[in-house]
Amino acid sequence: MTGWRALLYKEVLRFWKVSFQTVAAPVLTALLYMLIFSHVLEGNTRVYGQVSYTAFLVPGLVMMSVLQNAFANSSSSLVQSKIMGSLVFLLLTPLSHWSWFVAYVGSAIVRGLAVGTGVFVVAAFFAETHFYAPLWIVLFAVMGAAMLGALGLIAGLWADKFDQMAAFQNFIIMPMTFLSGVFYSIHSLPPFWQNVSHLNPFFYMIDGFRYGFFGVSDVSPWLSLGIVGSALLVVSAVAVNLLRIGYKIRG
Repeated sequence: MTGWRALLYKEVLRFWKVSFQTVAAPVLTALLYMLIFSHVLEGNTRVYGQVSYTAFLVPGLVMMSVLQNAFANSSSSLVQSKIMGSLVFLLLTPLSHWSWFVAYVGSAIVRGLAVGTGVFVVAAFFAETHFYAPLWIVLFAVMGAAMLGALGLIAGLWADKFDQMAAFQNFIIMPMTFLSGVFYSIHSLPPFWQNVSHLNPFFYMIDGFRYGFFGVSDVSPWLSLGIVGSALLVVSAVAVNLLRIGYKIRG
């Protein structure tokens, strides 16, 4: 294995070596969210006609886990390498910026999908799930993980220490994820907040992903696909360019 494949293998092995922390822990966190919210709101909330609230919650929690863990994988790897000084060994290799991008984003996709699959398997014991359009499920899961992996790459290049990384995650990623319709349909919001939600690209990832399960969504899945695809291209272009110029990694 040479080039990007070796770096991809190294990045996957990095998080898999501590899978109890990187995979099992997020699955447990998502399960706790589901148990608490479904217990409180199951009898009082109905969405998409006859879809139970617990069933509605499952795709949202799965996608939220995919996005957050894809971001955490690429961002934490870069920041950790910077602080420990091991990034210099990658800089000595003849790897192109495209190799870096494919390896870091590829490993982020693997981790995001691994956690998302774990969340779905556990949640399936508590709610009846359906697959209306499996291809849409896979498409939005991979695109969402890739976008957050690329965004994590940007954040990792920008941050010089862990508290900067934590600020990026706590003040940008977490609010955008929680306010994207994971726990509610935006049709239950006042008109002003519905319009605000439409400005959040995370909303379209989760709404399109949820369409694959139920065949209904808050907006057209084709609109969601177009917006997510465009956002992915923009974020990826920025990440590749930062790697090309060696932003904050080459003196």
